[in-house]
Amino acid sequence: MPVSEALAAVDPRLTEAVRAVRTLLPRVPQVGIVLGSGLGAFGESLEGAVSIPFSSIPHLPRPTVAGHAGNLTVGSLATVSVACLRGRVHLYEGHAVRDVVFGVRLLVALGCRAVLLTNAAGGIQKGLAPGSLLLVTDHLNLTGQNPIAGPSYRFVDMTHVYDVELGDAARQAARTTGVSLAEGVYAGLLGPSYETPAEVRMLRTLGADAVGMSTVLEAIALRALSVRVGAVSCITNLAAGISGAALSHHEVEQAANAAKHSFEALLREWVTRISVMPEG
Repeated sequence: MPVSEALAAVDPRLTEAVRAVRTLLPRVPQVGIVLGSGLGAFGESLEGAVSIPFSSIPHLPRPTVAGHAGNLTVGSLATVSVACLRGRVHLYEGHAVRDVVFGVRLLVALGCRAVLLTNAAGGIQKGLAPGSLLLVTDHLNLTGQNPIAGPSYRFVDMTHVYDVELGDAARQAARTTGVSLAEGVYAGLLGPSYETPAEVRMLRTLGADAVGMSTVLEAIALRALSVRVGAVSCITNLAAGISGAALSHHEVEQAANAAKHSFEALLREWVTRISVMPEG
């Protein structure tokens, strides 16, 4: 099924959203990026950037979490046209699952054929510290929700939900920029409470290397549309029970800001490499 037909089938609201946005865009975006907590500044570095508030886009919910600006920014990175969602909404804000993934589906409807998801996460893997970057190679969806469930459900293979070639491009980008890039499994939970030490021990037993409250639903929605997905976590704190310190969202924002330069260097090189890859 063509992507346009698949999108219309999963969420007819996308037609109105695309109509409102497309005339404002300088170019059709090739690569989409979702910028998580404290990571939105990357959108400001795009050339010829045009920013559209989420409030101006029909049906796109506005984030309420600090560090999520709530803008769709489209511009260029060298010769690559990029669309950034500077912020996202979460289940814990009270949104329905179809609203949580509306933004990434909009990126696809606008023309993106690869989408990079970023997030702030708690570190579980030994050796991770605040400011570390982790390439997500797989995930655990522990939110209790799935964006492709419902009357129009279909079965979707998730063996390689995070695209293998995009992962290789990220590793090459890390080597080129000299940025240290760990790898591992991201556990997505509902939130908004942080995990207990017992839950973190459980997650480690299940094979999780990082934990957060986003990303997994977006990845599933994108994979169901046959869109290439890549993801990177910025480790902003050690998960509960590891450091012994109390957790706070302010700490998350501070750590994400401290990792800004390495994160942006990796992302810029990654996007450049994606632009020359053949379509998957």
